[in-house]
Amino acid sequence: MSYSIGQVADKLSISPYTLRYYDKEGLLPFVDRNPAGRRRFKDNDFNFLEVIVCLKEAGVPVKQIGNFIDLCMTGDTTLQDRYDFLNEHEAKLEAKMARLQHTLDFLRWKKWYYKTALQAGTESIHYLPGTNHVDPAVHAEFNQLVADGADPKDLGNLPEGTAKA
Repeated sequence: MSYSIGQVADKLSISPYTLRYYDKEGLLPFVDRNPAGRRRFKDNDFNFLEVIVCLKEAGVPVKQIGNFIDLCMTGDTTLQDRYDFLNEHEAKLEAKMARLQHTLDFLRWKKWYYKTALQAGTESIHYLPGTNHVDPAVHAEFNQLVADGADPKDLGNLPEGTAKA
């Protein structure tokens, strides 16, 4: 079956402009053109397109994606290179996800901090006596709630119907 650029864009939830950009950057050497010069995509092209979209979403630069597609087009002699490429980017993505998780964890702790301050009507409940420094025991209390099974996402949510100023 043959697909237009618009149909492919719809199936992949990306814009036709993005597909044209990928083609201009050399990522679509497998795509045929009809006699009028319009791109015509085949069912098998989706295998490559899904890889391209995945790598782009993983933060791989377009030039490196192009290099990977070139390896794919070369054939079986590049299997190890392709495996190594994906292995490297998997490790980078896992590291990025770990950093993002740490950031999300901190954000949730701060939401809980401000929720409890809102409920008390003052942030000073979290301070060391006589200072405006946050008592480390406050963060430890949050961590203990999480360790005891509380969902950190729920801990920071204000109760339903709470008015926002």
